[in-house]
Amino acid sequence: MQIAVIGSGTMGNGIAHVFAQHGFAVSLIDVNQPALDRGLATITKNLDRQLAKGTLAETDKAATLGRLRTFTALAEGVAGADLVVEAATENEALKLQIFRELDQHAPASAILASNTSSISITKIAAATQRPAQVIGMHFMNPVPVMQLVEVIRGYATSDDTTRRVMELARQLGKTPTEVNDYPGFVANRILMPMINEAIISLFEGVAGVEEIDTVMKLGMAHPMGPLQLADFIGLDVCLAILRVLHEGLGQPKYAPCPLLVNMVQAGRLGVKSGEGFYQYTPGSKELVVAPNRRFNGFN
Repeated sequence: MQIAVIGSGTMGNGIAHVFAQHGFAVSLIDVNQPALDRGLATITKNLDRQLAKGTLAETDKAATLGRLRTFTALAEGVAGADLVVEAATENEALKLQIFRELDQHAPASAILASNTSSISITKIAAATQRPAQVIGMHFMNPVPVMQLVEVIRGYATSDDTTRRVMELARQLGKTPTEVNDYPGFVANRILMPMINEAIISLFEGVAGVEEIDTVMKLGMAHPMGPLQLADFIGLDVCLAILRVLHEGLGQPKYAPCPLLVNMVQAGRLGVKSGEGFYQYTPGSKELVVAPNRRFNGFN
């Protein structure tokens, strides 16, 4: 079975990684070769991490990398694909344009999936002539580690498409969970208001960064506090999802905190920019240096 993945960023290279590791031939597609090279470098680094942990053999690493091919031309990359997974930036206009192109160039039998974390699958499907074959396949970050795949049925998604995608997710060792197409689906409809409320608590001076995260880690058994998690997701992504929720559901409780808006406007996006609610070692997403003291809980 041939898989094509659109986008070689954090989510795209993770999705390509797990498909290739589980025996699928994968075409990884992005706008330029440097982006693809960075994606392949990340996959190699993550495979090396698995080797160090003893969860992967050296021969499996070589086989996984051998199943990956890269393309800068979408039409060439999706030729012969049985499943295309779009993992581009969380931007509605961009995703709609990609799906229009996919509809023209992917085989007529191919399933077109989006890794979107909030944008309507029904709307994406309407940009194609094959809405029954369009579905959401929302992997969690980091893809090689996290078990959940949120499978989102659009208004016209067929039972057969859903069944096939659920089975593919299981072949990756994931646990697929079927949900319906409403703003934020399940994961982000619940997660983003919690993150937003944590930011509001900081904005209103209820407590500082470390204190808020400590309460949620130790009191609620969360592995990562909501402010550090927001940094890891990307504050720009959090803001985009909250805006989808606010617009789609029309309820003020989904309105993004002004502090979040200001931080995104200032380019403080979390791990990807080196500074968010915490500050990070350049080039590393794993080591939190210290909380960002610009807040001190009193903004």
